[in-house]
Amino acid sequence: MLSPKIKQLLQVALSLGVALWIFWFLYRDMEFDSLQTQLASSNWIWIGASLVVAWAGYWLRGWRWALLFPQEADQLPVSSNRAYHAVMVGYLVNLLIPRAGEVARCTVLTRNNGIPLGQAIGTVLVERSVDLLFMAGTFFLAFLLESQLFLSLAGELVDLSALTSGLLRQLPLLLGGGALFLLLLYFLGKKYRNHGFVNKLQLFFRQLLSGVLAIRTLKNPFGFWLSSVAIWIIYFLTMYTVSQGIGSAANLSGSQVLLVMVMGTIGMIAPVQGGIGTFHALVAYILVVFGVPEADGKIFAAIIHGTQMLLVIGVGLISWVLMLKTSAWKKPLTS
Repeated sequence: MLSPKIKQLLQVALSLGVALWIFWFLYRDMEFDSLQTQLASSNWIWIGASLVVAWAGYWLRGWRWALLFPQEADQLPVSSNRAYHAVMVGYLVNLLIPRAGEVARCTVLTRNNGIPLGQAIGTVLVERSVDLLFMAGTFFLAFLLESQLFLSLAGELVDLSALTSGLLRQLPLLLGGGALFLLLLYFLGKKYRNHGFVNKLQLFFRQLLSGVLAIRTLKNPFGFWLSSVAIWIIYFLTMYTVSQGIGSAANLSGSQVLLVMVMGTIGMIAPVQGGIGTFHALVAYILVVFGVPEADGKIFAAIIHGTQMLLVIGVGLISWVLMLKTSAWKKPLTS
């Protein structure tokens, strides 16, 4: 029987192995000289501007997250600066363990501000739900601007009819399984409601619910929704500034850059470390569709992903060190 730590290590190794294999398969025929030539001919002022724009997006994410925490008497107020550093620690952890960064940034606020872990995770669920809404909106906008190409790509990459029929066939099973699971939780909770573990679990879910419901009592709702729009505009500007720095992609239209961003977003969703391989494959693919030479498309993907990864590592390490040096929160003594 494998221990949980060994299982986690195997999962990390497997996802990293898949990512590296995809990356190797994509770039196996790439000559190093052509990469050097493209790097030398790129406009690094534009690429540097993309890093500044991306960093502004990270800071804005921290500022938005801080808005979801009401000030409690027994907690330190969550400043935008503290939330930003927690977000960067989360991005750094995601490079090692996919999706673990969401929990990591919550533990930073639990340790340094006394925010219950369940409440922090609840606010992350709110954030991700909002991001999912804006991601769907971005996909829809790309569809409106490049509808024929969007449908053609969807048909090539996914068998839409098979996917739809498969989901419809599995829907009763999913709904029934979900209902049975909730019923099981209810009866177990009722039977063992005085058990210590159940009490802790109930407390966690109450805290989780309080975090989710924080969106109803936002101290700055206008700022929250405006920053959500700005974050996705920044994603677009990051991709656009990089395209301006690479000669073969500089003539892409705004709608084409938006579709490149959509493909990159899909690549980053894949359960591999930092979207390695999947991001490169999908971005290079769509650039080839737009007439960019295959080698240049691969180099474009490598430049934007590589520079953004270096930014996350550099800034994330700074945030990690600063948070480690911050004194852990201690609950005030009550008289």
